[in-house]
Amino acid sequence: VVAHTCNPSTSGGQACRALMDEIEHDITKARQKKTKVGSFRINPDGTQERRKIPLAQSEAFLTDLLEKVCERMNDYKLEEDPVTKERTFKRFAPRKGDKIYQEFKKLYFYSDAYRPLKFACETIIEEYEDEIFSLIAQETHYLADKLCSEKSDLCETSANHTEL
Repeated sequence: VVAHTCNPSTSGGQACRALMDEIEHDITKARQKKTKVGSFRINPDGTQERRKIPLAQSEAFLTDLLEKVCERMNDYKLEEDPVTKERTFKRFAPRKGDKIYQEFKKLYFYSDAYRPLKFACETIIEEYEDEIFSLIAQETHYLADKLCSEKSDLCETSANHTEL
């Protein structure tokens, strides 16, 4: 496994990781579903050119996902490692569908701490939207590594390889 580190002093790398984690989660759920795409126009023979594709490859699904995903940055909290003092954003909220989600959504959390993360998330989408679409279309694994380290340099790849 290649180690990837994101500069803790900037929210860009951490936002990239959080963003791609959220996208990967939604893409994984959507891969099991299909949607119809094609023209609504009826051909002279009375047929329509429509076909089923995985929902995760639907342009409408992906556009909607990218429009709304940064709203979930408030599901992250800023944590500081007691030893290294490194500050990172970690997801604290359960996801929709988790057993505890119904109880959790009754609570209301608000913090300005996530605002830089949300802003960085929106900036990344604006700047790298085509690359995100491309990686998803290629069904790339390790989306966060591909976008955050290789495509954008928001995180750096270390030369150290660690065994699992």
